[in-house]
Amino acid sequence: MAAGMTLQELVNQAAGLHSDRKAVWFDECSGKPPACYTYAAVVQLAVELTACLQKHCQQQGKCEIGLYCYPGINLPSWILGILQVPAAYSPIDPDAPPVLSTYFMRKSNLQYVLVENDKVNKFQMSHAGWFCHGSSPAEHIGLTLFQRSSSSTDVNPQADKVKRKYEPFRAVGDLQPTNITHPAQTEGKTSSGGYMDVGQKCSLAYVLHTSGTTGTPKIVRVPHECIVPNIQHLQSLFEVTPEDVLFLASPLTFDPSVVELFIALASGASILIVPNTIKMMPVKLSAALFHHHHVTVLQATPTLLRRFGAHTIKSTVLSADTSLRILALGGEAFPVLSLWRSWKHKENRTSIFNLYGITEVSSWATCYKIPEEVFSADFRTDFPVPLGSPLLGTKVEVRDASGSAVLEGEGQVFIGGEERICFLDDETSLPLGTMRETGDFVRVHSGELFFLGRKDNQIKRHGKRFNIEALQQAAEDLHQVEACAVIWHQQEKLILFVVPRDDLEEREMLQELQKRVPAYAVPDQLVLIEALPLTLHGCYDGLVYVLQSSDGEVHWTFVTGDTVKSSAVVDPGSGVAYIGSHDQHLYALDIYQKECVWKVHCNGGAVFSSPCLSSFPHHLYVATLGGLLLAVNPVTGNTIWKSSLGKPLFSSPHCNEHCVCVGSVDGNLYCYTHTGEKAWHFATNGPVFSSPCISSLTEQEVFVGSHDCFVYCCSMEGQLLWKFKATSSVYGAPFVFQSDGCKDRILLAAVSTDGRVWILNAKTGTAEGAEKLPGEVFSSPVVWGTKLVVGCRNDYVYCLDLCVTGKKTS
Repeated sequence: MAAGMTLQELVNQAAGLHSDRKAVWFDECSGKPPACYTYAAVVQLAVELTACLQKHCQQQGKCEIGLYCYPGINLPSWILGILQVPAAYSPIDPDAPPVLSTYFMRKSNLQYVLVENDKVNKFQMSHAGWFCHGSSPAEHIGLTLFQRSSSSTDVNPQADKVKRKYEPFRAVGDLQPTNITHPAQTEGKTSSGGYMDVGQKCSLAYVLHTSGTTGTPKIVRVPHECIVPNIQHLQSLFEVTPEDVLFLASPLTFDPSVVELFIALASGASILIVPNTIKMMPVKLSAALFHHHHVTVLQATPTLLRRFGAHTIKSTVLSADTSLRILALGGEAFPVLSLWRSWKHKENRTSIFNLYGITEVSSWATCYKIPEEVFSADFRTDFPVPLGSPLLGTKVEVRDASGSAVLEGEGQVFIGGEERICFLDDETSLPLGTMRETGDFVRVHSGELFFLGRKDNQIKRHGKRFNIEALQQAAEDLHQVEACAVIWHQQEKLILFVVPRDDLEEREMLQELQKRVPAYAVPDQLVLIEALPLTLHGCYDGLVYVLQSSDGEVHWTFVTGDTVKSSAVVDPGSGVAYIGSHDQHLYALDIYQKECVWKVHCNGGAVFSSPCLSSFPHHLYVATLGGLLLAVNPVTGNTIWKSSLGKPLFSSPHCNEHCVCVGSVDGNLYCYTHTGEKAWHFATNGPVFSSPCISSLTEQEVFVGSHDCFVYCCSMEGQLLWKFKATSSVYGAPFVFQSDGCKDRILLAAVSTDGRVWILNAKTGTAEGAEKLPGEVFSSPVVWGTKLVVGCRNDYVYCLDLCVTGKKTS
């Protein structure tokens, strides 16, 4: 496609080639046959609307026209008709609080609004100060044109309350602050010196409304030059053809709707539109999309996908015979891979994409196609999914707090490009190449960006961003509420915990909340409790607990900055405990003095595994999900040496007096000397999540499990001595022990994830006993005397007698 095209030119070009093909389907999902328009019909209606608007609208350099409507059969024609004036369209949601819409229309200085005919009364009641332009542009077009009266500037004093009322809530992609970086200001980089001017004729495509992170409502004006590259690149990535059917999943006020609509209409494909209410009815929606209209390309938020429910996703959306060819998710955090494995039928061939971007730089900035092998049963499921590569014309940078580029490590994302520029609020002219800060933080590793989240209390839900405290404050204002707390459970479910005062009717409370907060801030679940707990986030609450061994009472708690999945190791000499956190720090904690002795930032990602302490030399070893193996001075916290292994390290390092070993998801077991030199590596045929076990009895072997279902025994020179095939992957660390009955018999306890416990001969690798537990096993076994203890996923810890049978303890 030629450069510099407008959205309407993309559509008209496709319409010229596919005039008789179906362009739009509108299904009310009420049992009536769906309505449809061909490309010729869409264009004809648009041409008539354009002519009417050109007649009635006085253009003064630029023109922006509001569109107050619900999605319907005429929607593409209406948008196309406005664009051809030429004018920008500005969607106004009839369901939004009128005080908010009034404020936005006033702030963006809209002079004209097209109102869907059956919404005229609603519009007039909600927005005094607008007058009907005499007659509708054309009866069958279905719209009535309203013009703003000259005296309507301050006609609605209620609009002044909008800042106070909506301050806590933010729309997607907002910035804090709205920080602009001109190319010439960044590390000596210069642009071509050109500027983009909002007053250029025909430059604007659409205008959206958001609320800034400080609570000040914000206008985003998007030029064609900024959004068209999105359409063209994604059209190519998704390989959209006239045979495809796309779904208009996003509301018009959420800019991915522009991508959905114009990818379809620029390709000669069909766009399916359903009423907003149907999007809230999973059974009806899945029937319309996948049984009646056979949608092939779906771009949506994870929230919309989850709304179908796991059963429907597996049986319909991502079934073996689904019509869905492309599923692209964006606007919120990408679902974890373990969910995908439960959703995706093993024979499903739908291509899955992760999209990322902000409204301030028009919709999407990056795209990543998830490799098919990631969904296979033998692939580790908790890998972070990268944001992907920049889209056409888009520049993505990661910077630290001082503004310097981050090539490895953590920083904030900045997005821009030569012509990927939108105008915010009163901006009228911006240098080409302007970059915007996103407020989103990522980890950069080997050129890939991994989303970490926002460093404030905002969450994204239904494509919108807001502070969860705002929901808490709104709930606390209700007279029935004694106390409450909000959690964003696994970035999926917004749960409001309430300590009720008197009689609390759940339905009544939800109705009250719906009046006080936007739809995207209404909780998924209301839970009544007797008292608020001290911590809200369960076992992964970011705390380190120190308990009294005598009675289990809490002796001390230490707060880290994120989830703690690492186990502590204690120095027997000093009593200092060392533990890692997902906040990327390693902590040294004096549990007697109840203080943090030191903490060190590991620079290479979260610390998932447990540290390992070496007595001689006195080193502390720690591995990170960023692929770093570090040797740290246990007394001072200073780094002695570090080595980057490139892939995440879930395995805990183990050592003896000669070396330290650690497993990697690249499938290798690595061995380092205590001075930091790589001695050898041994390759398995799958990721190694198991921690290695170096024999304390002979110190001549190292044992490790692999995702490839084998337990391996290597010599201390890295040579394979034997391997044993288990019945599933081996995640737990093997445990070497001596048989009480025969001192020269050295045995090895190992567990596979299917719940099987194996006792192997440590010298030969032959099985000498096995037991099957009634659940999956990911923990490591420990042998003490004649007893083997291991945790199981059915919520029990088992103590097995090595001579008799398994006995269960709670």
